[in-house]
Amino acid sequence: MDSPPLPQKGARPISDFFRYWAPVIFWMILIFSASADKASYRHSAGLFEPLIRWLFPRLSPITVEQLHHLFRKTCHLGEYAILGWLVWRAVRKPAKPGARSWSWVEAGFALTVVFAYAASDEFHQVFIPNRTALVSDVCIDTVGGAIGLMLLWLRWKLFKFG
Repeated sequence: MDSPPLPQKGARPISDFFRYWAPVIFWMILIFSASADKASYRHSAGLFEPLIRWLFPRLSPITVEQLHHLFRKTCHLGEYAILGWLVWRAVRKPAKPGARSWSWVEAGFALTVVFAYAASDEFHQVFIPNRTALVSDVCIDTVGGAIGLMLLWLRWKLFKFG
């Protein structure tokens, strides 16, 4: 029976985990805790809507509410773009600039994780009072992950970073 291969000299799986996967887990916990807030719409409205009314006092209440909704969906895009980048980074474990070429397999895996987490987050919201699970939010979150990965690809294409 063959024994498992020994780690290479200098390989530190524990420190690699903390360096690459701990930020992913931290970000997922942050997303999860935000989606567990049964009053999240009211909380963000309490901050965002007064600011918009102060900046633009002539806007109608409906327009302010629509801007608040757009702001919340844009935040979804951003938080899942960051998640996509973090998962890509954890999978890729970049060593130094220019070390490897871009891998669509790595990006595809990262986007699959983003989609799965977005779907599980929406499913989780079914059990939170005053929250609703929306397929459209899964789509928005996945598009956010795709945008984050496309920005990474563009950065790689322009600067050839690993």
